[in-house]
Order: sequence, then structure tokens, then C-alpha cells
Amino acid sequence: MTSPAVAVEASRFVSREPELIARVVAGDRLAAREMYDAHAPRVFRLAFRLTGDDDLAREMTQETFVRAFAQLDRFRGESALSTWLHRVTLSVTSNAMRKVKRFRERETDLDEALTISSPVREADHDLRDSLNRAIDELPEIYRVTFVMHDVEGYTHDEIATVLGIAEGTCKSRLSVARAQLREKLATFAKEWMQ
Repeated sequence: MTSPAVAVEASRFVSREPELIARVVAGDRLAAREMYDAHAPRVFRLAFRLTGDDDLAREMTQETFVRAFAQLDRFRGESALSTWLHRVTLSVTSNAMRKVKRFRERETDLDEALTISSPVREADHDLRDSLNRAIDELPEIYRVTFVMHDVEGYTHDEIATVLGIAEGTCKSRLSVARAQLREKLATFAKEWMQ
């Protein structure tokens, strides 16, 4: 839940956005920094949830703002600036993750090659790994919706706006994502209940 002080500050920022955008487009570096500071934390969280990697998320955050500042003069204001930035984040992150996936498919995981099976298991570690793996294996349209809603706390309306889909489609995708996760984790749950 957002605190009243944060909500008041956010509303002040939103009311100043058109002026701030104009200043950034005109080349005002202080305005660009102010915009970055206001939006970078949420952009980073979204990028982190989509990549699962702190360094990649930082890189995606930077790339998001590089692309956003370069295209800011095309921002029409039909949605909130934050919504537009999250759409840019999704695009940047999705493209980067396709490249990362291709690279990782070609490399050998040395940790897997060197592991020695151990009878001792840690439930929290295994559960976290299984959940992360299951989320990563979701098809992108379901994974993005699940991460944005259940992990990051976006509303269906916000997700629908960012992805350019109907709110009902967003709800349907979330339902499918949850069902697929339940199915993928069912075996894991049974294993730990024994």
C-alpha cells in the first residue's frame, strides 16, 4: 500500500510531467535526471523480475532510459509516462533476454558438471529454485503478466495498458499462468509432502 506522503509526491510529479517531458526533449539534463530518479526504481524492479539477474536488470534499466529519452519526443501522452516507460522496459528486456537465452543455450554450465549429489536438501532453497525455474519456463505472454501482477503488484488495468491488450485478456493470461505454475509445481509439492 502506498503511503499518503508518497501518493502526494507522486501526484505532484504526474501534474508536472508535461513540463518535465518538454524540458527533457529540449535537452535539460537536470530534468532528465529528475525523470530518471522518479521512475528508475520501478523500471529496475520490473526488469529484475523479468531477467532474474541484478546486473542484467541494471543494464536493462539503463537501456530503457537511453531508448526512452531518444524517443521521448514521440510520446503522445495517451497513457501515463510510467505506463509508456514500462512498455519500453518490456520491449528492451524481451529483446535482451532472447539474446541471453541464445547465448546461454550454447554454453556449458560448469556448476552442473561439478555437482556431487547430496542427500541433504533445503526446502526453502529447492522451493525457490523450482518456483523461479517454473516462472522462467512460462511462455513470455503468461510470464510477463504473472510477474507484473503477482510479483510486482501492477493492476490488471495497468498491465493491459502497458501491453496494449484488453483487461479481460490480462486476467485470462494470469489465470493460465497460475494454472501452469500449479501444474509444474505439483510434483514438487507431492515430493515434499512425503
